[in-house]
Amino acid sequence: MSALLVLLIVVVISSVGFFLGRQKALRQSSTEPVIGDKLHSRPHYHGWWVFLVSALPAIIFLAIWTIGSSVVIEKHAASQMPQSAEQSTVISQSLALGMIRNIANGFERLTPAELDNLPDNYADLRQLLGSKGVALATEGQNYMIPIALNWYHSNKISHNIGSAITIVLALAGVIFGLSGVRLRSRARNNVERIVLWGLIAASGIAILTTIGIVFSMLFQTISFFQSVSLENFFFGTVWDPRFAAAGSQGEVGQFGLIPLLAGTLYIAFVAMLFAVPIGLFSAIYMAEYASPRIRTLVKPVLELLAGIPTIVYGFFALVTVGPFLRDLSAAIAGGQGFIMSQSVLTAGLVMGVMLIPFVSSLSDDIITAVPRSLRDGSLGLGATRSETIKRVIMPAALPGIVGALLMTASRAIGETMIVVLAAGVAANLTINPFEAMTTITVKIVNQLTGDLEFNSPQTLVAFALGITLFVLTLAMNIFALYIVRKYREQYE
Repeated sequence: MSALLVLLIVVVISSVGFFLGRQKALRQSSTEPVIGDKLHSRPHYHGWWVFLVSALPAIIFLAIWTIGSSVVIEKHAASQMPQSAEQSTVISQSLALGMIRNIANGFERLTPAELDNLPDNYADLRQLLGSKGVALATEGQNYMIPIALNWYHSNKISHNIGSAITIVLALAGVIFGLSGVRLRSRARNNVERIVLWGLIAASGIAILTTIGIVFSMLFQTISFFQSVSLENFFFGTVWDPRFAAAGSQGEVGQFGLIPLLAGTLYIAFVAMLFAVPIGLFSAIYMAEYASPRIRTLVKPVLELLAGIPTIVYGFFALVTVGPFLRDLSAAIAGGQGFIMSQSVLTAGLVMGVMLIPFVSSLSDDIITAVPRSLRDGSLGLGATRSETIKRVIMPAALPGIVGALLMTASRAIGETMIVVLAAGVAANLTINPFEAMTTITVKIVNQLTGDLEFNSPQTLVAFALGITLFVLTLAMNIFALYIVRKYREQYE
């Protein structure tokens, strides 16, 4: 019985409990109660109370049991591995446990008869499992098969026990919930309290996830700065993280942040120069000039740009925009073009196209939020529509628009795929927008590409770059919220 099937059974049992609890409450309310003796909560609250006390404990237990049993079984399998395998330099213990887990999952494909009559000979057993499509280890690692068999049996027993207890808990929850359905039982208060705690837990998960991301980067970043000084990283102008060859461990390369930070801000600046005017003017048109029919047609079409994957924009820059700008510059110069196919200008233009719907949608919502009374008052005093927009609506919406632009800029700073295909991976330090540059996100991907271990500055630098980018975007978002709250005007 799979975990999904057990979960479905719990939901069915709890749903039955919901209807039974609701019907019991309806029967009690249908009787002629004494004055002042009536249902405290509506019948469906009693049904939801039975559902929650049945489903929640069972689901929580199933999750804890599944995770806990997996950890215990994995530790038991690790203790069964021979000492030579644990000290092997060819395969790590984690990889060996992963292979054992795959073999144990392969036993699921065998029929009960095949499981009861497993061959004792390793060669025959390997042939049987291989015929079922199970990827096995090499001949020198046959110790994995008996460990995997124990893993399979232990997991099966543990899962059966956990499934039985889960179903029993669900049934016990239904009985307990139905026994509490009375005229004056406060089912509504109990349900709303559980919902409140669920909302708090959801908010807490979001906060804890952010904290976990920060600490996961922070610890690796501290390890990086134990090998590379803060001065060389934050003030270095050369990016050359050479991977040390065997026997040359003292050579770790140069990790200057400035070329990457300059490229990140430069490309984002060019993108904003292109996206802000178009997005802002389109928002003004849709909010103030467009008829309802045109608005309902243009706004969804414009926002379709936000749903296009960034890799598609990257291909568009690589195949169309970059060669067009290169050929255009060659035609203007009469020979050798002065705009590279991969350049800051190419990446900025294409990224600007991607950012247009963000600027337009956010600005449109902010402009339409300006009270209608301000428009009517300005027009009533004799101002034209353009004067009203310029002198009344835009000043009132300016704090929100500035905050929206800063949030859009943080979105541009974190872009990766467009930069890889449109601006290249060269860590140059230049002010020429016609040359190639790269960004922090691109180098994070480069440093973590391949089978690498997080024990050298060349890989740990990705975490230092990540936390730097995190702090940069966080500062921009905080500043945007500060601008909005400080200069926001309150209207009645």
